[in-house]
Amino acid sequence: QVQLVESGGGSVQAGGSLRLSCAASGRTFSSYTMGWFRQAPGKEREFVATISRSRNTYYADSVKGRFTISRDNAKNTVYLQMISLRPEDTAAYYCAASLRAGATSAQSFYDYWGQGTQVTVSS
Repeated sequence: QVQLVESGGGSVQAGGSLRLSCAASGRTFSSYTMGWFRQAPGKEREFVATISRSRNTYYADSVKGRFTISRDNAKNTVYLQMISLRPEDTAAYYCAASLRAGATSAQSFYDYWGQGTQVTVSS
């Protein structure tokens, strides 16, 4: 069982920055594929970014160039650095882990999910 705990959410003005963190349990974190997803009120949960075991990254078009996913295997933590935030980035952000290799936007690929952290961007 893998437990994921997100932190770092908050309220910022448009153009601001935030860094989300997701701490994972387990002794084999380096073998997990990690992802970030988000869900805005009244909308479906959507893919944001993913990072593979080998640190290959893949982003949703809506965040490309503004968000950066990274991982620190020594700390069992994955990060999402967000800059140039927009009101449309407002959502609950969820961390996810997969025991499989690869980097994909498909939610079904991920085996474990965190409880989410709220990001609110005001105009």
